[in-house]
Amino acid sequence: MLSENNVEFLRQIGKAITTQFGEDCEVVIHKVDSDDAEHSIIYIENGHVTARHIGDGPSQIVLETLKKDPEELQNRFNYLTRTHDGRVLKSSTIYFKNDEGKLDGIFSINFDTSSIFAAENALHKLTATSEEETTTDNSLIPKNVNQLLDELILESVRIVGKPVALMTKEDKVKSIQFLNKKGAFLITKSGDKVAKFFNISKYTLYNYIG
Repeated sequence: MLSENNVEFLRQIGKAITTQFGEDCEVVIHKVDSDDAEHSIIYIENGHVTARHIGDGPSQIVLETLKKDPEELQNRFNYLTRTHDGRVLKSSTIYFKNDEGKLDGIFSINFDTSSIFAAENALHKLTATSEEETTTDNSLIPKNVNQLLDELILESVRIVGKPVALMTKEDKVKSIQFLNKKGAFLITKSGDKVAKFFNISKYTLYNYIG
């Protein structure tokens, strides 16, 4: 795991970043431990940005990370995410690995762009001559893992494009394999909730996961 010296150094970096950029900038350190994925946050500054605290669970990106081969992981900079209440964040994520190449920790920066976009939109209305489309990454930063699981389940239904009552076996397999790919089953008791939602047994659920 990350040494205490490394964590303390990252805390100082996080404090410097949030002091520099103000209360709209959040910095988070995640401890990577597949045995305790629901309490990954060991440090957070300006947690009000995403309504999270020390001891809270991971974002969708962190859950997906735990399902990947560490060799595939590449640092990501300046991409868009969104909060549980729909605000858009500019985010960056840095991965830390140990000498064996295993993932030890994740350092994340999330900047709330709400006020900036509001000002930009106000100015755009004064200068624009036609409508322009904007797109946003669908990655969700939830308040807790239960909200994240609910969001992932709903997303799995949207992908299939029909309600559970009308799903075939193949539809349910597609939804459940999507959930597995996203790391949903790393959340404690997620299997019970997913099985109940799709009206299948736990045994069938595990077969669908493959």
